[in-house]
Amino acid sequence: MFKLIKSGMMALLLLAIMTSGVSAKDKKDKKKADKVHPTNTDDYLNLFKADLSDATFKKGVWTSTKGVLTASEDEAIWSNKEYKNFKIDLEFKTAAGTNSGVIVYCTDEKNWIPNSVEIQIADDYAKQWAESPKTWQCGAIFGHLAPTKSLVKKAGEWNRMTITCKGKKIKVALNDEVVNKMDMDLWTSATKNPDGSEIPAWLSTPFNKLATHGFIGLQGKHAGAPIFFRNVKIKELKNEE
Repeated sequence: MFKLIKSGMMALLLLAIMTSGVSAKDKKDKKKADKVHPTNTDDYLNLFKADLSDATFKKGVWTSTKGVLTASEDEAIWSNKEYKNFKIDLEFKTAAGTNSGVIVYCTDEKNWIPNSVEIQIADDYAKQWAESPKTWQCGAIFGHLAPTKSLVKKAGEWNRMTITCKGKKIKVALNDEVVNKMDMDLWTSATKNPDGSEIPAWLSTPFNKLATHGFIGLQGKHAGAPIFFRNVKIKELKNEE
């Protein structure tokens, strides 16, 4: 009987240790996620109203259905005001072959490509993007700085991205991990990145010359594949944040 009780106690102790270990890991993972994605967005504002009445876009291209934004053409949707020092938190879902992005610091909506910074969204599982330069893959600062790793989920699954812009400093988090950090002042050329790699010719403005304020946009149905966004929120940052 004593042996049975002792054996039972040991089993309970082992279970407690195992449970404690799992809980500790869960807490560690949650703490890690807290550092890159806001756990509470109550003090964030929606970037667009539900009916898109405060957004700028080509009529009929962008629609919002049950909180999910998508576009039928390769046309961006823009905030109706400029932002300086902010954090964007959003979810996105790719389709097979998606190539899209979040556009910040845009000072010319009609000619936005050389007059803004694009944080790339792509279906890295698609052959055309998997074989493209790393600066064209999901989480990259397009054409300029590759992500540290590819963390985008497969097409059809929701991802979470948080972008922090403070002056010349940009940080990108994707699915619970920081994948990119940039100091725009280091990009003094319009043709070569600091590591010597080539910048696409259409990105003709050196980043150290770009404004650090502007409109925020979401790229539409580029490269023939749709993109889906939801819970697109923004928080303007104070100096101490």
